[in-house]
Amino acid sequence: MKTTDTSGQLEEALERVHASGPEFEGWLTNHAPMVVEALAAHGHAGAVHRWLDLYRDRLDELPDRVAPVTDDNWPSALGDPRRITDWNDHFARSLAERPWRDVLAEWWPRLLPGLYGGATHVVIRIGHAVRALEAAENAPRLAELAQGLGYWAARHQPLTDLAVLPGAAPTATEALDAVPPIGKGHVGFRSRLAAVRQLPLWAQEVTDPDTARQRLAELVRASTHRYATHGHGEPTMLVHAATAPNAVLRTLDSLPRELWVPSLHAAWTASAAVTAMYAPDEPVSYEPPARLTAGEVMERALAHGDEHVIKLADTALDVGDDLALAAAVRAVEMSEPLVA
Repeated sequence: MKTTDTSGQLEEALERVHASGPEFEGWLTNHAPMVVEALAAHGHAGAVHRWLDLYRDRLDELPDRVAPVTDDNWPSALGDPRRITDWNDHFARSLAERPWRDVLAEWWPRLLPGLYGGATHVVIRIGHAVRALEAAENAPRLAELAQGLGYWAARHQPLTDLAVLPGAAPTATEALDAVPPIGKGHVGFRSRLAAVRQLPLWAQEVTDPDTARQRLAELVRASTHRYATHGHGEPTMLVHAATAPNAVLRTLDSLPRELWVPSLHAAWTASAAVTAMYAPDEPVSYEPPARLTAGEVMERALAHGDEHVIKLADTALDVGDDLALAAAVRAVEMSEPLVA
């Protein structure tokens, strides 16, 4: 775990972000808490406030409260985006009363089937929050976990009526290659998700937690590499085929081992579904214009400023090899920069 910023700048940034809601313009995700954690994790805590200044127009107010979420009525509030603030309150109370890993372990299996909510940002935000807490536990970082869990609960969205394609691919790369694209004409994440009807089987035979971890790391590596040659299908949305499973991978060590196998299966389905929703007609060959170090890749992503570019670079640095770093450079080249 790398979020070891001791300057207080990450905490200040999180407190600034927590005055805002998790979405803007209806349902678009506020990426600020994820980006500032990623920057702090890679030695750029000094840039978080400057980046937030550029992003400030996407910070909307928190929704009004509706009614308290309780231990008895929570199932009826699950997946209700009107209840975002109610859910935040519930998790803030829970984390004030119990260790955060206990709260996470209780809610992870409840929330895992709905990790498609907010275009998978619900689980991505948790991955960043957990990494920050594993490095240092304090009030702003606990508040970030509470708000991340609240967002996930409010935007909980399962994928239903999914058929399995016959045959099982032996590797994550081959399994992603076998994902059939959805039909044309679907606009928006939720419409596209509803059009996903079948996905290939992969890693379904895994029952051992350690093997699940290894296969999940394989999936993150394969999906990150794939972005370099397939990301042009939709440069923003295909980032999530890598960042969503990586968020699950980051969270494993904070969870009971018995949750690792179902986490692998959920991460595969999420990565494969995003692949199906935004797959290009054909891959392209790609060679980066220059071979960059990990630090240079993150600096280039920060200078570009786009939130998805920064988060893909963050995942690419986790993978760490040249193909992953090339994928991050590809994202810089294809994406619109963040400007004031």
